[in-house]
Amino acid sequence: MRRQAGFTLIELMIVVAIIAIIAAMAIPSILNARKASNEASATSALRTLMTANGQYQIRFRSYASSFANLSASGYLDDALGSGSKSGYNFTYAGGGDTWTTTANPVAAGSTGDRGFFVDDAGVIRFSASGPATATSPPIE
Repeated sequence: MRRQAGFTLIELMIVVAIIAIIAAMAIPSILNARKASNEASATSALRTLMTANGQYQIRFRSYASSFANLSASGYLDDALGSGSKSGYNFTYAGGGDTWTTTANPVAAGSTGDRGFFVDDAGVIRFSASGPATATSPPIE
């Protein structure tokens, strides 16, 4: 009998098993990289808010009372002005002589692990176990 050229079923199953093992090792790393990227984007957005609020305060003699005020004045882009960006929801409170912003992951553990906080003092703070506050440790 002549043997036909090609792969046997066992050879194909071994290749599929190797690919599955490689994928199982790579997927958690990819997810962690995405969370780290979202967290970096959130802290960058908080720095942008600090700058925008400083400029708004100089121009209008008080801090903005909402994201809408900062957006309408041209200090924020539409994404951050909507209160949601890169897997984080931003909450803003302000007006007069003070302002605060918190950034919390849309899906904790999936889009990010840490919550962030910044106020008119200009120190970004974080919490690994829920929303950050003015007493949370600062980012170094």
